This record gives sequence, structure tokens and C-alpha cells, in this order.
Amino acid sequence: MRIHRPTVRLLEQIRTLALHCRTNPAQICTNPLLPPPSDLLSTPSVRFYSKGEVQTQQLSMELIKIMEQRLRAIELRSTFLLNIINRPEAPPSEYAKANKELKKLRDTMDLINELRSRQKEINGLRTLMDECPEDKDMLDMATEELNQAVEEEKRLQHSLLTSLLPRDDADERGCILEVRAGTGGEEASLFAMDIFKMYERYAQKKGWKFEVVDITESDLKGYKEAVAAISGAGVYGKLKFESGIHRVQRVPVTEKSGRVHTSAVSVAILPQADEVDVELKNEDLRIDTFRSGGSGGQHANTTNSAVRVTHIPTGLTVSIQDERSQHMNKAKALKVICAKLYEIERRRIQSSRSKLRSEQIGSGDRSERIRTYNFPQGRVTDHRVGITEHAIEEVMQGQNLDMFVDALLLQQEMDAIASFTSSSS
Repeated sequence: MRIHRPTVRLLEQIRTLALHCRTNPAQICTNPLLPPPSDLLSTPSVRFYSKGEVQTQQLSMELIKIMEQRLRAIELRSTFLLNIINRPEAPPSEYAKANKELKKLRDTMDLINELRSRQKEINGLRTLMDECPEDKDMLDMATEELNQAVEEEKRLQHSLLTSLLPRDDADERGCILEVRAGTGGEEASLFAMDIFKMYERYAQKKGWKFEVVDITESDLKGYKEAVAAISGAGVYGKLKFESGIHRVQRVPVTEKSGRVHTSAVSVAILPQADEVDVELKNEDLRIDTFRSGGSGGQHANTTNSAVRVTHIPTGLTVSIQDERSQHMNKAKALKVICAKLYEIERRRIQSSRSKLRSEQIGSGDRSERIRTYNFPQGRVTDHRVGITEHAIEEVMQGQNLDMFVDALLLQQEMDAIASFTSSSS
């Protein structure tokens, strides 16, 4: 029977699993003090804690059955590959290919072997308890060991399920942040500055490196456009769902009658590209230099330090004038060009794969309104997961942004498991 969508119980298991594996899919927290799963996405002030001895929740039998099918397939594949490697007459190319695939399966196979060992221990303890029903001391000791073994089995099942879910290789990369003022004139530029600084504070809180690449100011010193490179472990995976339209409702500083205006800014999050990911050929680039703009006077730039890089095949253009050095501006521009080209190729590849996010999450396209910041009411609402935070100033300071980030990551994991179940018979 093909499963087209997870049951309610399965969704609760998904929510619990996601809390266990959010920080590192390979490291499962066995002692979380979880909020009720059914309330997880509807509670504005949701927080995650770890305290005391709390049992790992049991995965549903439905999910375990599906997972076991995958585990048995991996075990058979691993045995097949080992036979190739241990065959003296195996051609070098076949040997290398099998060895490479085995390395990818190694971590999962270690978990599978540990799970099988624990399951064998559980069966042995249950047999012992059946054979000695009258021996109280033996039963007490066996029961204690059985409970510990069952807890370990559940932990390993959570770990294995997480390891089987599709993962985006770009999640562990740094990212390029682009913020642009949209509708709303000067107020949109001022809000773009606020959003840009919100991410800067959030990055500082996380211990990430936040490097300003370029800023184009408006007449009131807001940001028409601002670009930054954020570096650190898992940065792109954390921030990728911030892409889209961020709407603000507030009284602008230019408004004398006190009316509330609605403005918007667009946010784009691109994974940073390594040199090995994107090959930039000199013949594909046109590099123009010009004098950077500024306030004039003694600070005016009298040399052609500003750089505009155009990637001729795609028409992508990046202009940087943030640094006084032409060399540094060129390096920054090339970094942004690489990130954009990498994202184009990544999207092309992903368009042929199964969609892992639900319609709630959306594609992150800039035409989507993803979040509203309502200052008169002091609230921030994310329209994709329906969460509202009533401490808007804390969000703008980068303090409560995790609430939205975590909820979106949770939704992604729920969708991944839903896809996992629907693709199994």
C-alpha cells in the first residue's frame, strides 16, 4: 500500500524528531523537555530547552516499518560493495567506485550495526524474562537493562531516520545576504537598513562573521541596496528561508500626520560558492572601473577604485565601491558573481528533484510576502508557518529571530519525512 501523506500521529512524531535533530542531524539530544507537539507551531512564544531525564519518544510503527525497508536495502547494498572490494580480480575503476560509495554509507552502516546489536540485546533480555518468571531479582535486573536498551534503540532509530532524509549540500556553507528597498520610497530604504542590521546583530549573536560587501544609501541614509557575506558553519541552512518579501507597517519619519504606511523590502539569501564550484573564465568577464560616489570634498575618491563586473554569458552584473582599493572591490564583486552563478546552477539541478518543502514554506521567490512587521501593534507575523511574535523590538535586535528560523526548519523536516513516507510502498 502506498502512503500518500503522514497520519496525525506520524506528524506528531515528525515534530518531536525535528526538535531532536535541529542543531546537528548526526547528534540527537536524548533529554529534551519538549512543548506539546500539537501546540508547537501555533504557540507564539515557543522555546526549546534541555533539562532532566526525559524519555526519547517512540517512533510510530508505520514510520519504523518504512525506515526498516530502507535500512535493509542499505545493508544489502553495503554487502554487495564489500564483495566487490574483497574480490582480487575486481577492475581498478570498479574497485574505486565501490570504495567511494562505501565511504558514503559508512556512518549510516555504523548506526545500523549499533541498532542491530541493541535489538539483539532486547530480544535476549525478553527471552530471559520469559524463562525466569518467578525469579524477582532476575526480573528486576533484566527489566532495568531492558528499559535502557529500548531507550538506546529509540535514540538510534531517530538518528537513522534523520540520516536517511534528503539533505541540501549547500546548508553547511556561508551565504550572501542581499537586501533591497521595494515599494515605499524613503521609508522602504530605512526599513531595508533596519532589516540589514537585524541580520548583522543575529550573525553576531550566533558568532558568525558578517562582512559588508556593498551599501547604496538613500537621501535619508537608508539603504537602497545592501549586500553582506556571512560566514560560519551552517549559515545558509539557517537563513535560506529568509528569502522573500518582508513587509513593514509603521508611521514613517517623513509622515507628519501620523498615518501608518506600508512598505516592503526584498531579501535574497544565496549560498557562498567555492572556487571549485564555479569556473570563471576571463573571456566570460567584462570588468569596468569608475570613480566611486561619496560625500565629496577631501573624502571624494579621485581614482577609479569602484569596480563593475559583468558575466557576459548570463548578463549578471555586480558593482562594488565599498573599499578604497580597486583590487578589494574586484575580489568582492567576483565573490558575489560566483555565489549568483552557483545558485543558478543549484536551482537548475534542484528543479529536477522532488520538492522537499510544503506549499506553506514556498519557494523563497521575491514575489512572495513572507513576513509582516507591524510596529503600531508591536508584532511580527510569518505568513508561511502562521507564527506571531509580539516583541517586535527584540526581533529587530536579532534576539527572537530564532523562533521563526526554527519553525521554518521544523516545517522543512516535516515535509522531508512526508516525502520519505510517500515515496515508500
